[in-house]
Amino acid sequence: MSDLVLRDTIQDDLQAFYRHQLDPEANRMAAFTAKDPADLDAFTARWGRILDDDSVNETILLDGEVVGHVLTYGPADELEITYWIAPEHWGRGIASRAVTEFLTRHPARPLFARVAKDNLGSLQVLQKCGFSVYGEDSGFSPSRGETVEEFHLKLTS
Repeated sequence: MSDLVLRDTIQDDLQAFYRHQLDPEANRMAAFTAKDPADLDAFTARWGRILDDDSVNETILLDGEVVGHVLTYGPADELEITYWIAPEHWGRGIASRAVTEFLTRHPARPLFARVAKDNLGSLQVLQKCGFSVYGEDSGFSPSRGETVEEFHLKLTS
């Protein structure tokens, strides 16, 4: 089994995150992404805010390689988790392992998540980690150029 490690995100990780964000299929699956994934200024500004606030954000390393990130954001009573895995690492259980480890290290509950209804892989990861669907919504997806339906999930324990 590959060595998976979570650690605090550092400035040097952002270059890999930016490369991950440029993948069209990853953007389509995530659905609710940046309006222009190639806009480096917007990317840098967003991650500057993330690194400066009180959110918990960690980089996912696989055998020493930056393969993604997992973080929480929002007010304490509405804290939401999100994660991103580089597409070349999909389907290998990395997201499930990383989210499980993250949840063990950061026990704040309740914790919320959202996922596009057609992103079955991400839905399965969240459900495997104990999240349950409690609602549905829809919103405009910049990466798809259309309205996308999504599930809202919650983890209470």
